Amino acid sequence: MKFEIVHELPATERRPHRVRLRCAAALTPRAALLLAHGLAALPGLTGVSVNHRTGRVLFFAESPEARAAALAHVAGETCHKARHGITPEEIEKIVTGENPVGGVAALVRFFIVRPFLPWSLRALVSTAVAIPFILKGCRSLARGRLNVDVLDASALTVSLLMRDFRTVSLLTMLLAVGDALEVWTRQRALASLTESLTLDVDSVWVLQPDGTEAARPLGQVRRGDLIVVNDGSSIPVDGIVESGEALVNQAAMTGESMPVKRSHGGAVYAGTIVEEGRLVIRVTQVGESTRLQQVVTFIEQSEKQKSAIEARYTSLANKAVPFTFALAGLVWLFTRNIYRASSVLLVDYSCALKLATPLAVLTAMRHGTQQGIAIRGGRYLEAIREADTLVFDKTGTLTTSQPSVAEVVAAPGHDPRTVLGIMACLEEHFPHPIARAIVSHASAEGIAHEEEHTEVKYVVAHGISSHLHGHEMYLGSRHYIEHDEGVDLAVFADAIARETAKGHSVLFLAIDGKAAGMVSIQDPLRPEARQVVSAMRALGFGRILMITGDGEKTARTVANELGITEFRAHVLPTDKGKIVMELTREGCKVMMVGDGINDGPALSAASVGVAMGDGTDLARAVANVVFTNSTLCDLVKIRLLAARALARIHTNARLGIGLNSLYLLGAIALGLPPALTAVLHNLTTIGISLNAIRPYSLAKAYRRHTGG
Repeated sequence: MKFEIVHELPATERRPHRVRLRCAAALTPRAALLLAHGLAALPGLTGVSVNHRTGRVLFFAESPEARAAALAHVAGETCHKARHGITPEEIEKIVTGENPVGGVAALVRFFIVRPFLPWSLRALVSTAVAIPFILKGCRSLARGRLNVDVLDASALTVSLLMRDFRTVSLLTMLLAVGDALEVWTRQRALASLTESLTLDVDSVWVLQPDGTEAARPLGQVRRGDLIVVNDGSSIPVDGIVESGEALVNQAAMTGESMPVKRSHGGAVYAGTIVEEGRLVIRVTQVGESTRLQQVVTFIEQSEKQKSAIEARYTSLANKAVPFTFALAGLVWLFTRNIYRASSVLLVDYSCALKLATPLAVLTAMRHGTQQGIAIRGGRYLEAIREADTLVFDKTGTLTTSQPSVAEVVAAPGHDPRTVLGIMACLEEHFPHPIARAIVSHASAEGIAHEEEHTEVKYVVAHGISSHLHGHEMYLGSRHYIEHDEGVDLAVFADAIARETAKGHSVLFLAIDGKAAGMVSIQDPLRPEARQVVSAMRALGFGRILMITGDGEKTARTVANELGITEFRAHVLPTDKGKIVMELTREGCKVMMVGDGINDGPALSAASVGVAMGDGTDLARAVANVVFTNSTLCDLVKIRLLAARALARIHTNARLGIGLNSLYLLGAIALGLPPALTAVLHNLTTIGISLNAIRPYSLAKAYRRHTGG
């Protein structure tokens, strides 16, 4: 195996050095797991991740020395594997049972090898296998940690002192299998979050200066290179189409079900697929900088966002360890029976609480990913469940992201086609939906608009200004044109009343300080919007608000149509965040749903921010939850998912505490032997963990709330 560095990010004040490696050949699950464990054991490394499907290795190094040690470890392990097939680190992991291979080896050792060994050799093997667990407990104790490792070490030490080597062998086998299952289930759960988003491309065709095409490893592609992608192939980079024409399936990135046409000047993204045609793409982003890899990184780091409930149960589990020690001491004090005291030591609450809770969270996040819902971390699952106030941005969230022109009205002395042409000429410089609607409508009407104006100035949240043929142009909202620029819009009074009554937005054009034209924009509501609002109210949201920059009449019309009783109109972008903060100060737990750049402050201020998949990059970056399918129905799904996840966590906790309490009672009152209590405890932990990773079934509840 040969590894190469495909991307590095230097350390900053807030982030350690980040290194991603790529293996030239595929890794087996066993090799990937062993490599991850070897790297995780090195000092100064954090966030180690190894994906055997892609051969990718990611780690964060806190110092140059740690980075060098990690690279040396990878190189050394590679060479050692090539010569001997197994590393010393693998042998150690097999002995201590810290991987699935170690779990299998422990089972083989106990059930197959041990019965054929003489008593003296059994005692020697049992002692040798127990020593790593005892040393692990001693290290925890030396660091001031009274945890489950100390409990295990104590039970093994007592059994060794009593020369009960059969119990020692059984305990080490159970510990090895338990550790193996813990590692496997956690890595399996986390891997399934990212595997569907991973880009499986090894090499690309690069267009050479002489016009020929040459294959090159993806890791060697740089910005500015020209790559060729033919039909049926994945696009491995972010870039701009230099030449060619094709239909590109962007469902993985935008949720669009239909392929979109891409030709010269169009933007394409890694992870999308050329369904028909051929493109020559100039690379703008590659590797970690692509949007796809940013999503993968987003998910890889999401496990670090621990929820409050995880923290509570982890704290409870840690507090239970001293209680177990105290109880074992009391049992020995009153009974003078070392066996009963040893049995108590083998029953602890930590395993089930510490393992099952994060597994349930990871499983919920995996389910969300499969449904097109990216959740940043466990803390937001809890925030989704506890939220009681739902705030919607109107444009692009409750409405579709593709508004259209409903009517063009010209003032006396002006022609509607000329008005539309000027508006399109000014608006074509801006990528927002309303600008696209005006430009598209002008094109559909066959209106040409040449670049004859001077520099266009954009006034945030108001409009734009420029000069054309020596005339001063203003285009924007009523507030901007009438109040800021002092233009009299009385000529449009009837048209304004008519269009706003329909719920349409209106923009105005003023030339040299006089009203010239008006365009009304219809913003079709998402077909599922009213149904979702009703479902979310049934799911426990006591307050549902809509905030919009539109006028009072437009806002009221839309709110009434959706069944929303509370709304705020004439809201500037800077005020959206203030509204959310005011609600928070009132004691509300706010879920904010938005899609635009101006929703960023509100998304950030909310307890949980949700961004639509067809929204802006900034909204998706700030949000805690992102809908890649761009449907409001996913709000119902995440509310149901969060409720089920929290309910499962509480159920697992009750089962873990209840059953282990019974085992403790049995050890104290009935004198259950240490081996039996260990078996019961580990079986309980395994059962609760399996329940934690059980798939969620939400279809029936979803249909009940949405009727779909």
